[in-house]
Amino acid sequence: MTRSPRVTLAAAALATVLAAGCGSTVAGAGRAAAARAQARLPLAASLTVPGAASWAVVEMGGSSSKFENFWQLVARRAGTARWTLATPPGVADNGGLVAASLGGAALVTGVNPSQDLQFSPLATTRDGGAHWSPGLLPAGLASLPSALAAGPGGRLLAITDRGLAEMSAPGGASWARLTSLASLAATPAGRSCGLSSLTAAAFSPSGVPLLAGQCASRGVTGIFAYSGGSWRLAGPALPAGLARRRVSVLRLSTAGRSTAALLVTAAPGGEVSLVAAWASPAGHWALSAPLPLNGARVVSTAAAASTVGVILSTGLADTIAGPAAPWRQLPALPAHAAALVLGPGTQVSALTADGSILTGWLLAAPAGTRNVGWTRTQVMKVPVPYGSSS
Repeated sequence: MTRSPRVTLAAAALATVLAAGCGSTVAGAGRAAAARAQARLPLAASLTVPGAASWAVVEMGGSSSKFENFWQLVARRAGTARWTLATPPGVADNGGLVAASLGGAALVTGVNPSQDLQFSPLATTRDGGAHWSPGLLPAGLASLPSALAAGPGGRLLAITDRGLAEMSAPGGASWARLTSLASLAATPAGRSCGLSSLTAAAFSPSGVPLLAGQCASRGVTGIFAYSGGSWRLAGPALPAGLARRRVSVLRLSTAGRSTAALLVTAAPGGEVSLVAAWASPAGHWALSAPLPLNGARVVSTAAAASTVGVILSTGLADTIAGPAAPWRQLPALPAHAAALVLGPGTQVSALTADGSILTGWLLAAPAGTRNVGWTRTQVMKVPVPYGSSS
């Protein structure tokens, strides 16, 4: 495998496992099979930390089949209008990036394995992406938008591409097995769900580890909380109108005193809807009305405080600002929309990615009009290292 020519910040942390990580095509085939068995969830995502920063993970470049795609992390500090490239230096990131907020302008991001890489380099910033310090998960992160979570005290929780849940000591200094898909599925909580895959990780506001997945049992939301040495179902009960549906958790995110979840519900007849849910500090859930997808796929997700949103394969986007609010369909997105960004406040932005060109957009009404639409705010040429991973 040829790595990116960018400076390898994580080189010291990776040196002890680099030889093992770049040599085994048999192990790589096993990892690929495990990845195919997981739910296909969109890695493109954004997160806004009120008063601190907005972050977005987007795919740029060219064909993923030719390893000409490179995932990028961009950041926008609070009080500024411009996006800056914040992708941490490291191994080639063709497999994707996942990120988790550490609060304020601090973030930890992980590189998903690609080609024959068997582990995931991690990088942490405390200053909005200006500087990074290296870390390492000695396993491959799952290709899931919520595969990595950060909790109080600097603990990290990761879902691996082999269906394992690993938790770190503060600062990610060492890792230990928390559970596995097979072990969690065998618990009373897992059996009642009919757990078939792990799809998201998070910490509750009080620091309780949370795992989520896809349930085969109808009417059960597979969100599990770990306390007292055991797992319990901690997801929302579905209303009568959704009680016969199978549920998969698309994304989990915790901000402040609340945890938000995006749920995909599938009816016996094939109708699929998206439901947003919010948990109070006491663990009581409130659900949104369903958003019928009408055959569309979710291609990107966004989270900010109590507001969540999605980009659909139709080129449209929908947002919702809490359980009492209705879903709001936004004006048609610009071509090549890659990320929706919510906040600060009620502001809505979008990022489009076309080859190596990243463009920022703001949803606004021009002065003197009532016609809300997308206004271009920034064009950035990203240095995509074409040919470096072939």
